[in-house]
Amino acid sequence: MLIRDLSWLLELGDAGHVTEAAATIGTSQPTLSRALARLEDELGVRIFERLPTGVSPTPEGEIVIEAARDLVARHDLLVAALTHRLDPDSGMVRLAFLDSMATTLVPRLLRAFHAQAPGIKVVLSQEPTHHIHRDLDRGVVELGLTMDRAEGHAWLPVRRERLVVVVPPGHRLRHRKRVGLAELADDELVTTPAGFAHRALVDGLLADAGISPTISFESADLATIEGLVAAGLGVAVVPEAFAGQSGSVGLALSSPGATRTIGLTWRTDRPLAPPAQRLVDFVRGQGWDD
Repeated sequence: MLIRDLSWLLELGDAGHVTEAAATIGTSQPTLSRALARLEDELGVRIFERLPTGVSPTPEGEIVIEAARDLVARHDLLVAALTHRLDPDSGMVRLAFLDSMATTLVPRLLRAFHAQAPGIKVVLSQEPTHHIHRDLDRGVVELGLTMDRAEGHAWLPVRRERLVVVVPPGHRLRHRKRVGLAELADDELVTTPAGFAHRALVDGLLADAGISPTISFESADLATIEGLVAAGLGVAVVPEAFAGQSGSVGLALSSPGATRTIGLTWRTDRPLAPPAQRLVDFVRGQGWDD
């Protein structure tokens, strides 16, 4: 059953005459009659009685016309919704990002993008990296901000962030400007849970330093981690922007790899919708990695 045939059926019901309806639709009378015959054959009912003055709906036809009116209206709403969502000036982008970017990179990026494309709606979700890649694969989101690139996904570097050690305000090293991770071998560590990209990065830095400190607390939220450190519950490795938020002291790391790179990622097996492509193009053209 074609939406087009249902639309023609409604036009015929309103006109009450095949010739007049065909002229309004812009098709021939035989073509309209064949469309009506297809519908009647598929539904197994006679929709119109043929009269000398035109056509008139049968009782069953009244039911069909009422249902057709609802189906055509729903179809029109669907088309309008999709058109709006895909409009490069007023559509929608679904963006997932790591919790650690909620108060730093994401607000800055979206403020700049909104200034250029105020009509585009960006729907946000905060997730760990493995959930972001899963949702990209499922089509739940179009774009993600992550620290790594999954196979089959594009990855555009957006920002490089320096990592620092945060220590409690009364820590023995609080007056130092730079420390090596080996100096923290006896301190308890506050970090993200296993499986998080940030945890893998920190574990790599610790392994390079030849230490394996005891983990006192784990949290998916870097702001919470910094707060736990400020309360004296250990030390942590976090992006520099988080240092001192709750009273911790940030110390530069001597480790050469003490940075993390944030990238915008998306699937490469299908074209991006225009609003999502516009956000990618905006990020690519802004030189965010500064």
